[in-house]
Amino acid sequence: ALHYAYHLFMLGFLLYVGLQSRQGITLTQFYALVGGTLLSALSPLSPLSLPRLADALVQGAKAAIPVSVATAAAGIVVGVVGLTGVGLKFSGLVLSASGGVTLVALVLVAVASLVLGMGLPVTASYIVLVILAGPALADLGVPLIIAHLVVFWLSQDSNVTPPVALAAYAASGLAQADPMRSGFMAWKFAKGLYLIPLLMVYRPGVMLEGGAALVAKDLLLGLLALAAFVGALEGFLFRPLAPGARLALLLGGVLVFFPGFGLELLGAGLVLAALLWARLTRRSVSG
Repeated sequence: ALHYAYHLFMLGFLLYVGLQSRQGITLTQFYALVGGTLLSALSPLSPLSLPRLADALVQGAKAAIPVSVATAAAGIVVGVVGLTGVGLKFSGLVLSASGGVTLVALVLVAVASLVLGMGLPVTASYIVLVILAGPALADLGVPLIIAHLVVFWLSQDSNVTPPVALAAYAASGLAQADPMRSGFMAWKFAKGLYLIPLLMVYRPGVMLEGGAALVAKDLLLGLLALAAFVGALEGFLFRPLAPGARLALLLGGVLVFFPGFGLELLGAGLVLAALLWARLTRRSVSG
């Protein structure tokens, strides 16, 4: 592996050009292509020959076709949204339907991402959703960068939402499993991703904002919430869970999102108690 460590130089060079020298994205990509080609040509293990270069260009063009089609389709959608004013209407609809409550607006955006994920890949889903829902979240007081991250995170749903589910279909090909069944199982298992936008909005420490104590507390509560949601959804955490344990996990996972030391402590206590009980009683059940 050390023989290929020189590729790390290209990564550092690309980061420098893109971040420090303030070059545009097009020029940065050009530098990356030229630098990568020169490094490959000078490689002592597998120097880049003209036939290999031609094959790389062909493979790159083939790989760019799906992205180009998705980008073109997204451009059409963006143009239609801009010309018809659907974006403003959608933002107003989200604001009116949510009643100014950020949590309700996040739920509506999540539903929209689920619908878009059924027919669009990740990039197109993100572009469309951020145009439609981004202004609504910003109007509700969500910082712009957080609004973009929330929309981007929710747009990942298209990777695991049939009938698109590109990531699930790729995994089913590797596992030689049924693609549609893999897609639905991936969609089920990935529902924990809906908690991350809530953590971004209500737990700023997850985004490394605030002091060290706040960051540590929010990260710990976020991990507990994810573990609680997984256990409550699957009904299994170290061992099969009874309905009471699943309810305790769900209640504890919800409480950690509410501000206030008392509710946070109660929610974390419920989750930790359920985790400890499941861990200690695992052997008795398996035996």
